[in-house]
Amino acid sequence: MADNIKEQERAELHRTIWSIANDLRGSVDGWDFKQYVLGMLFYRYISENITSYINGMEQEAGEKDFDYALLADDVAEEARANMVETKGFFILPSELFENVRKRAKDDDNLNETLERIFNNIEASAQGTESEDDFKGLFDDLDVNSNKLGGSVGKRNERLVALMNGVADMKLGNYKDNTIDAFGDAYEFLMGMYASNAGKSGGEYFTPQEVSELLTRIAVVGKTEINKIYDPACGSGSLLLKASKILGKDAVRQGYYGQEINITTYNLCRINMFLHDIDYDKFDIAHGDTLTEPMHWDDEPFEVIVSNPPYSIKWEGSDNAVLINDPRFAPAGVLAPKSKADLAFIMHSLSWLATDGTAAIVCFPGIMYRGGAEQKIRKYLIDNNFIDCVIQLPDNLFYGTSIATCIMVLKKSKSDNSTLFIDASKEFVKVTNSNKLTAENIATILGYYTERTDKDYVCRLVRNEEIAEQDYNLSVSTYVEQEDTREKVDIVKLNAEIKEIVAREEVLRAEIDKIVAEIEG
Repeated sequence: MADNIKEQERAELHRTIWSIANDLRGSVDGWDFKQYVLGMLFYRYISENITSYINGMEQEAGEKDFDYALLADDVAEEARANMVETKGFFILPSELFENVRKRAKDDDNLNETLERIFNNIEASAQGTESEDDFKGLFDDLDVNSNKLGGSVGKRNERLVALMNGVADMKLGNYKDNTIDAFGDAYEFLMGMYASNAGKSGGEYFTPQEVSELLTRIAVVGKTEINKIYDPACGSGSLLLKASKILGKDAVRQGYYGQEINITTYNLCRINMFLHDIDYDKFDIAHGDTLTEPMHWDDEPFEVIVSNPPYSIKWEGSDNAVLINDPRFAPAGVLAPKSKADLAFIMHSLSWLATDGTAAIVCFPGIMYRGGAEQKIRKYLIDNNFIDCVIQLPDNLFYGTSIATCIMVLKKSKSDNSTLFIDASKEFVKVTNSNKLTAENIATILGYYTERTDKDYVCRLVRNEEIAEQDYNLSVSTYVEQEDTREKVDIVKLNAEIKEIVAREEVLRAEIDKIVAEIEG
């Protein structure tokens, strides 16, 4: 019953979002415009979040009819310090989403009003522990952009429509909703825009079912973890899967990640808030993970999940310092300058706890190419760090049809073998893409946890054999493809041919007889 209610709520939410997004998109490119929708969704969320929190406290104290949204700003100021310490930010009642929306259509300077409010929200965190978590969060919601319209009037018209659209999303009271409504709205918007944007959008978003598989692999055998990390965290969907799978309280110290793209970095922090993760439970850094890694001093991570960018360029050997970097030095060689894939693998291994698991989506080329990549694979196999390699179906990701792989890393294995799984047939076709179903995910997880041989699907291979294969890690090298061609019984076929020939001879004789009679 609960699952049906969830699906009904989710379907209704998605229909509303789709309608709003199409109505509002207009001349603005979808992938750009999602920043406006998500930014306004975030503004609504933190407004309702702080209102709900203060109302709850006052009502518990006996003020049953208290409503923060109706309070005068000068009275509300008394709560500022406490709210900033507790929530990390503060919003005056007059600046709450619902109150600004009520006045929006009559506000000729709505763009200036919103700009001032966004600046005030960020300023409320300045000089506090939450400053870095709120700084720049509204930068991509540019209320003065020509993308919204050529004049102030046109821009404000679009902003009114935007606020009304976001207000119409049936998100209910976020505490009472059976679905994670704000978070679900975020994920649906990201998925919708990424699928329309192709590569430009897809590189920032991992489909939910792939996130599910990666995270479930990484948390096998764990009921709680110290923290979760993604070195190329994008919009943060992978990080938050651990919360959904294990429960928010089971991620004791929080969610950590780094992202090089400033817009996506902002989206990731917004995503944390929309999933009700408090500012002191996440640490998302901005910068190049490979050359400017954050979280150096942190305790190693028990779970690492990532879908890093495929075969991007990096400094590599051009930077003389990197070969001595403790993340890369153990392999004795750096990943090629034109293909940073294995640099992300080495970085993740370095950040991994002794009893941790890392599950990372990989471009297939790194499994078999020679040169520096082969030497890094040799290091990983000889030191028994690779637990499993999974071949995924093709066409799972936005913007690319490539059949990717998952590499699973561990530092404390119980055997000197590597499991290879061919999951290339575990999918259903949805329009022009392939998708992992819950059943597909469960099947792949079953192969991973059972860790035994199964014809044409998986094989546990001794590391010595992998060395004999020149450290080739392609699944097809070790898992035989099933021959689905029709089997032919040669003896039976030969007998049938003899029978046909004999029958042909009889027919020929009869025909000759008939012809002779006609001629005679």
